[in-house]
Amino acid sequence: MRIHLFNCIVLAAVLVSTSALAWAQLPDFYKTMGGALWIVKDASGPVAAWRNVGLEDIHDYGRITLNASGRRAARFITGRLGSFAVEILQPAAGDPVFDGFLAFHGDGVFAVLYVVPDSEQVERETARLGGLGVRVLHTLDAAGGRYTFFDTELSGKYVLGLVSRPRAEAAEGAAKVTHLGLVIRNAAPVSVYWHNLGFPEMSLANASPRQDGRYHGKPLLLPFVVGWQNYSHPTYEWIIPPQDPPNCYDDFLHAHGEGVQHMGLPVDNLESALERYAKLGWSPVQSGAWGEVGKPNSGRYAYMDTDALGVSLELIQAFH
Repeated sequence: MRIHLFNCIVLAAVLVSTSALAWAQLPDFYKTMGGALWIVKDASGPVAAWRNVGLEDIHDYGRITLNASGRRAARFITGRLGSFAVEILQPAAGDPVFDGFLAFHGDGVFAVLYVVPDSEQVERETARLGGLGVRVLHTLDAAGGRYTFFDTELSGKYVLGLVSRPRAEAAEGAAKVTHLGLVIRNAAPVSVYWHNLGFPEMSLANASPRQDGRYHGKPLLLPFVVGWQNYSHPTYEWIIPPQDPPNCYDDFLHAHGEGVQHMGLPVDNLESALERYAKLGWSPVQSGAWGEVGKPNSGRYAYMDTDALGVSLELIQAFH
């Protein structure tokens, strides 16, 4: 959900004098989010589920090795939602990084990916982040690319991933990702962490509750804090929910811990989209609206129970 679409009270604005300077110095490749990497226990179910919601250009690379000895392996599949890459890794047991993620979070988004034009730029960014105290967590060679993952999850709530390979052309199709939505418990330390690495701080606001909110079909009045970072497209949405009343954000925290909870997908007609998802066996967990529905700068949204994808899809109908 877009922050300007809520009746909100601004809590904190970006510190322009410092933030703008810091993120202006970031490499240009951070302007476009390339996609995300999911870690799953069994890829068969997620791949079938993604295909049902319009994943295109699917490539199953089968077994790949995770280290030079070839003793650790994984199944690797890629696909696209418009220009956004959905990449799925099913690792065999024995890799401490991936095993640890699955043990703590279960199936889900492990890393947010940025495509880097060449290995030299990866080396420069690795050196820059290293100078700021961020070490390389893992590397992976797959699908003709070199993946470098940085140890940012503990403080930043997702793993930052750089992929060195020629940028692939976006697949045709209507589905486009508007944002990644992360659920966290406290915004301030996360915002400071990314700012210290050169990224802009979050712009925070209070999302006001509305009478038309629903949670599992029942009325929901849910005030919560939401933050945005708009330096790249898709953007980052950060949600800091209360525990009461029950809501899908807090449910995610209890089931998976902090991390990527949803992806925003625009739809032309929410009712029609909900009917299509119902035929696939998926219903809305939580829904609501902003503005005067049907008028400019208004819209409606629904979070779907798409756990089989390793993420909830937020279907968004906006009126322009």
